[in-house]
Amino acid sequence: MTTPRKVQQLFDLTGRTALITGGSRGLGLQMAHALGEAGAKVLISSRKAADLEEAVASLQAAGIDASFIAADAGKPQDIQRLADEALARLGHIDILVNNAGASWGAPAQEHPLEAWDKVMNLNVRGYFLLSQAVAKASMIPRKQGRIINVASIAGLGGNPPFMQTIAYNTSKGAVVNFTRALACEWGHLGIRVNAIAPGFFPSKMTAGLLSMAGEDNIAKGAPLLRIGDDEDLKGVTLLFASDAGKHITGQILPVDGGVSALIGG
Repeated sequence: MTTPRKVQQLFDLTGRTALITGGSRGLGLQMAHALGEAGAKVLISSRKAADLEEAVASLQAAGIDASFIAADAGKPQDIQRLADEALARLGHIDILVNNAGASWGAPAQEHPLEAWDKVMNLNVRGYFLLSQAVAKASMIPRKQGRIINVASIAGLGGNPPFMQTIAYNTSKGAVVNFTRALACEWGHLGIRVNAIAPGFFPSKMTAGLLSMAGEDNIAKGAPLLRIGDDEDLKGVTLLFASDAGKHITGQILPVDGGVSALIGG
């Protein structure tokens, strides 16, 4: 029987590699910092090179080995290129964070088909295609890997009437069961698949809603009376990515100040 490792060893990601989509700002950049601060070599991706350059500078300023590849995670050809280039650069991928996402606000009866397809292609199909590409080329041959999907509490239930985001909610509900199904199918291959379901965090995607509804009003709806900040995803990201979570797979963990406890999610 091996001697149990210390907590610091279980959470240590030294020598590991990580690919994070939607990593140039917001939640993705926060998660990249978490993985890099724990010792991982990180590669971030999003559509705009200028945003990625700024994000990599912030990661490197924190002493993190970081680089970027610009790619559109809503386009199959870009997803394959991202996987190929990431593997060429990193050698292998230990940790994949599927975070790139989009939303669209419109009444369900008037929701444009083009917008529906844009959300679904990025939030669901993109997660599947990148997971498939990375697993086939790196994780399955090595019999190890961690995939972290970013879902949302919007995928656990409906919304107040003023939040008309039917495509986003549907896509995140799909991510929830995609996570469970993939975890069950790939567990015997040494691949753990889990999802984080954030509540309200300040971001470009939520800026309009926070402005309309008021940050204080939204915070009052959470048992902890606050919204997320720029470090609230770090702990769960590290848990799912490290050996500290080696017996956890197929789980969806809300990080929402307790909102999902109120709605029974």
